[in-house]
Amino acid sequence: MPDEQHSDSFEDRLSAVLHETGGGFDTDRAALAAAGQVRGRRLLLWRRATVVSGTAGLALIGVAGALLLPSGESQDPQRSSVAANPKATRSASPVTGDQLLRTFEKLLPEGKISGQVARGADESLYTPYATVVYDDGKGAGAVGISLGRAETGSQQGSQLTTCPDKTFTPYEHCSTSRLPDGSRLKVIQGYEYPDRRVDTKMWDVELVTPAGQHVSVTEWNAAAEKDAPITRPEPPLTTAELKKIAAAEVWRGYIDSIPEDPRKPTAATRTSPAVTGARTTLLGLLPKGLDVVAKSTDDTDFAYAVVDDGKGRSLVQVNVQADMRDVAGDLFGAGSETLPNGTRVAVRQGPGEKGGEGVVMWTADTMRADGRRVVISAFNSGTQHDAATRKTPALTVEQLRKIALSRKWE
Repeated sequence: MPDEQHSDSFEDRLSAVLHETGGGFDTDRAALAAAGQVRGRRLLLWRRATVVSGTAGLALIGVAGALLLPSGESQDPQRSSVAANPKATRSASPVTGDQLLRTFEKLLPEGKISGQVARGADESLYTPYATVVYDDGKGAGAVGISLGRAETGSQQGSQLTTCPDKTFTPYEHCSTSRLPDGSRLKVIQGYEYPDRRVDTKMWDVELVTPAGQHVSVTEWNAAAEKDAPITRPEPPLTTAELKKIAAAEVWRGYIDSIPEDPRKPTAATRTSPAVTGARTTLLGLLPKGLDVVAKSTDDTDFAYAVVDDGKGRSLVQVNVQADMRDVAGDLFGAGSETLPNGTRVAVRQGPGEKGGEGVVMWTADTMRADGRRVVISAFNSGTQHDAATRKTPALTVEQLRKIALSRKWE
């Protein structure tokens, strides 16, 4: 199940501020709770992760696939002055919420702006962000920006600019490109709710520079992220406009002003070994008689397979984590058992995480005495966001337990 969750994720913060600006919505608590149960890599998610988002735009992409950099020029010279002269905004002092908001507003096209909320790097160690309700005359839409860092060459940086797997994240379009300066950019057009229970659209641009500066720009076709009426068929900004905002040089100076988080792990504190081989191990442990119709592409700490026993598709996913002893008490409470060798086991049966109609989730969660955690889940659908295709998952709880306890994970 999940990803390296950063405590300062844009989605979490934007959920809070959009509750104020859009009125009457709340974070998807069930999804967040499920995500919190498994600390690790969040299923090739967007956003996060990501924040989690959606958008694709080809308007600035040439025939050969090269992205044309925005010039920063505009019909209104006041609107272009900040982007065209980023050094003027750079200082040793952390960027303030007011600075961030004023710059963001100047880079937006002409329109009515309301509901402004922002947090600067001077207020806390959270990543700076700003959000507004923007109306171009065709309906209001929430638009937000978040600034941060993604460690150069890290898995996090790579995932931010990689199109997500549609097994977990439905979307209409997704494209990736590389700017002339080496920055990587992803544009994705998708939905707020994976199961499409409400057709709130979410378009997102993620940009990561070679220096690890991370810019995220997200918009919705509603005045708030969740539980707000849809105000227009599409979000207000085109994907070309989103990319132009994300690529503005001014953000890089702002990101450089963000103080280092003292809680951030250093090379000296990263003692847990990297986990690899989850896909190979999972496929080797699946019961015979199952047809594998889809599977994950990488072979790291998370893997999935969509299997069919002749009765319909069933998603099976596994997450392997090196040492989770610090949260063992939270994961294995009443109802769990401890085997003679010290391995702890918890079995859970309940509804799926993504809202697919009739989807159930069966899970076997295990932790060895050394803290190595193997948690495996199966669903009665080929994805979590689509409706159930069968009454129960293709694997029984006992089969899931047997796979999770296999010595091959060691």
